[in-house]
Amino acid sequence: MEKDFDCLLITEVERGKYETTLTTRNTSQLPQGDVLIRVHYSSLNFKDALSASGNRGVTRHYPHTPGVDAAGIIERSNHPGWRSGEAVIVTGFDLGMNTSGGLSQYIRVPAQWLVRRPENLTLAESMMYGTAGFTAALSVAALQRNGVTPDKGPVVVTGSTGGVGSIAIAMLAKQGYPVVAVSGKTSATPFLKRLGATEVIPRSELEEASGKALLKTRFAGAVDTVGGVMLANVIKSTNYGGTVTCCGMVSGGDLPITVFPFILRGIQLVGIDSVEFPLAERAAIWERMATDLKPADLPSLCHEIGLEAVPDSLQKILQGGMQGRALVRIDQG
Repeated sequence: MEKDFDCLLITEVERGKYETTLTTRNTSQLPQGDVLIRVHYSSLNFKDALSASGNRGVTRHYPHTPGVDAAGIIERSNHPGWRSGEAVIVTGFDLGMNTSGGLSQYIRVPAQWLVRRPENLTLAESMMYGTAGFTAALSVAALQRNGVTPDKGPVVVTGSTGGVGSIAIAMLAKQGYPVVAVSGKTSATPFLKRLGATEVIPRSELEEASGKALLKTRFAGAVDTVGGVMLANVIKSTNYGGTVTCCGMVSGGDLPITVFPFILRGIQLVGIDSVEFPLAERAAIWERMATDLKPADLPSLCHEIGLEAVPDSLQKILQGGMQGRALVRIDQG
């Protein structure tokens, strides 16, 4: 039986102008898929803000419901591997991009996009993480896999007040790393210290272009979320044999750097992709997010909002004014 439900809908009201409204749709309007999920929680990401503003590199067709994250309970399943009543998490793949997303009371998706909720993680906690937390966990796991241990020195985190950055700081601190947070907001220092940062440095220290091929070493590793000149300077400042992870490009897609840090210092640059990360390995990362990587006070990284507050929060994300994570409670009516 088909059902009406509430959702956020982005409509192109005239060429290049987009309107965000709360509206009612029917499950018959959802795309084809193996599993119908009643969404309990979602969260907000930069990609959602881009979709809501009409970025065709993220979403090609409108009207559209964004939301690259969703957690809820399976209501109907046509796939033998999944049954009604199971608690599941969906992040990445095409959810919220060109497939109707998680800022909605219902989604319908392929079974290949689902991860079972780990035992030690509630649905709300899974969306406190969302794609940002999953990306942070992938970044921390990459540093550890490549031999960056706490005794080798501090790990620097750029874009530290954003979703990925803030969770990465908390995860690294939980693992015993000294963490240097980079921020352009002096008012954010108490927040970053509370997450576990041992030092907070101004963005200006790393955002000026340098003609030098190498800079004085400062960091054992890095979680970079911004790209551009800052990423280049972080790489140039990383200790011999260190690893730098890269997952964002809000400061630009170009990397103004020579090969010298890689050849003379053996630096490894690891790209982090949370969208198409293999399903077979996702569950293991989520298990770590529910156990050894889980911050002691995960809720402190978030603030909870309802669907009605999402439009204003998406604007705040575009303007760089969001601190931490926005957990979206999806009212079930």
